Amino acid sequence: MSDERAVARALLRCQPHTYAEEAGIRLADRPAALYQLLVLATLLSTRIRARVAVAAAGELFAAGWRTPQRMEAAAWQDRVDALGRGHYRRYDERTATMLGTGARLCLDRWRGDLRRLHTAAHGDLAGLRRLLTAFPGIGPTGADIFLREVQTVWPDIRPFADRRALAGAARLGLPQSAADLAALVGPADVGRLTSALVRVALGEESAAEVTRTATGGR
Repeated sequence: MSDERAVARALLRCQPHTYAEEAGIRLADRPAALYQLLVLATLLSTRIRARVAVAAAGELFAAGWRTPQRMEAAAWQDRVDALGRGHYRRYDERTATMLGTGARLCLDRWRGDLRRLHTAAHGDLAGLRRLLTAFPGIGPTGADIFLREVQTVWPDIRPFADRRALAGAARLGLPQSAADLAALVGPADVGRLTSALVRVALGEESAAEVTRTATGGR
């Protein structure tokens, strides 16, 4: 266990930020922040590099579209252009449409506040996934991305590790359950750890380099 903790600590030193933090989201259990995370999960769900999705989210937020009201009010072409500035070009038109439709759904069904979605699921992960996948562009992968990141501010679903996080854990020789991974770090760092593990799974972080860091370069 001590070696596993050393690897987990080394990984957090190598990759200290979640995807939400990289996108400029100040994650909190508040309507705007939760909506921004939904937007990021939508962008990360497509077959595109994570860094491109993060950059595109940053462009949308820099344009001022940090709430469903503002996202829906934005012109479709303006959304396309913002995605293009983030180099999110392969899926820009379809995604611009989905963001507008998703913003309207958020307003109509949840009155712009995804805390209502959280409450409606009564802490049930399957229920949360079902409600999240009602949003256009959010499939099972997107729902898992949202849940992985939101566990920082929704402690009732913590610990949560999706299949990509577990794949990263396997590459590092770390446990294959969310509970065992959580035991390697403090509660506040579970979301950061799982996000960092995804980077290992996607090849954004070298498992060998993390291991070298954990063993002091031996």
